[in-house]
Amino acid sequence: VQLQASGGGLVQAGGSLTLSCVASGRTVNTYTMGWFRQAPGKEREFVSRVILSGITVYTDSVKGRFTISRDNAKNTVYLQMSDLRPEDTGVYFCAARRPRPVTSIMDYDYWGQGTLVTVSS
Repeated sequence: VQLQASGGGLVQAGGSLTLSCVASGRTVNTYTMGWFRQAPGKEREFVSRVILSGITVYTDSVKGRFTISRDNAKNTVYLQMSDLRPEDTGVYFCAARRPRPVTSIMDYDYWGQGTLVTVSS
C-alpha cells in the first residue's frame, strides 16, 4: 500500500485546510486510517483515526476543530481542519493499518510521506 498525502499549505490562524490521503496498491476499506503530525523539534504524535465502522477518535487538542472522514469508493481519507492555531503547525502524515491486534497508538503498517501545514499567528 502506498499513501500520498496532500493539501497542506500556509494559512492564517483561524483558517481552514483539508488534507487528503489517497491509497494505492490495494483497497484499504477494511483498514484503520490515521493522521499524525510532527512539529519542528518534536516527536510525531497521533491526531485522529477512523476505523472500518466509521467510528472516529481524536486527540484532545483537535476535538471540535478537526474532522476525519473516508471515501471508500476513492480509497481516500480526509482531515478537515478548521480554527487552525499556530500550534497545529507541522508535517501531517497519513497512515494505514491492516485489521489486526494493535500494540500502540502509533502501530500502523503503512505511512505516507507527509504534507506540511504552517499556521501563522
